Amino acid sequence: MRKEKNNKGWNEIKTNDSWALFKIMGEFVNGFEKMSQIGPCVSIFGSARTKPDNKYYKLAQDIAHKIVDHGYGVITGGGPGIMEAGNKGAHLGGGTSVGLNIVLPFEQHDNPYIDQDKSINFDYFFVRKVMFVKYSQGFVVMPGGFGTLDELFEAITLIQTKKIDKFPIILVGTEFWSGLMDWINAILLEKFATVSAHDLDLIHIVDHEDEVLDILDAFYNKKDLSPNF
Repeated sequence: MRKEKNNKGWNEIKTNDSWALFKIMGEFVNGFEKMSQIGPCVSIFGSARTKPDNKYYKLAQDIAHKIVDHGYGVITGGGPGIMEAGNKGAHLGGGTSVGLNIVLPFEQHDNPYIDQDKSINFDYFFVRKVMFVKYSQGFVVMPGGFGTLDELFEAITLIQTKKIDKFPIILVGTEFWSGLMDWINAILLEKFATVSAHDLDLIHIVDHEDEVLDILDAFYNKKDLSPNF
């Protein structure tokens, strides 16, 4: 009897897994259809816990404003903190403001600065991450936590393995990022040789909004704007 119950449980899991494919496909189709109509964008990442009085909130807002002034749209994760700052800057600049929102047990809710027709909800992190990577012409990465680091290293890995085209990865905040980059250079590159120097070529650390645009402009003066795969 116990074996029959166990088999029944496994069969239910297999059935649920199979039906989940349709929901996953639906998220991909909805995301591709909406994102393909938006045009060139830059994604801004950072902590959902950053408050409006934090200097990096203001800096993210200023960067987003500059980005839309240069003809790009802005994509964020759609939530509060740095994400809200990015959408706010794009909104105040009169540019495209996209939010790729995901339901979480804490922290996440739509911010009010996303264009009404450009707020897309996801249940699956991996589908959402595909949208960021495919439709971004660059990543601007503000101080953040595990989720921010996840997006950063996902992009670096995909570029390193040539699964996507190269695009600029701009880390904002020397005081926040320099320790990580020192460790990558000293340990991964020099001591253990687990990465190559050219893997790090597209990573930049800056502190000012003008530097972000200089990097984007320099890169796309030599390259067409298009989806990354």
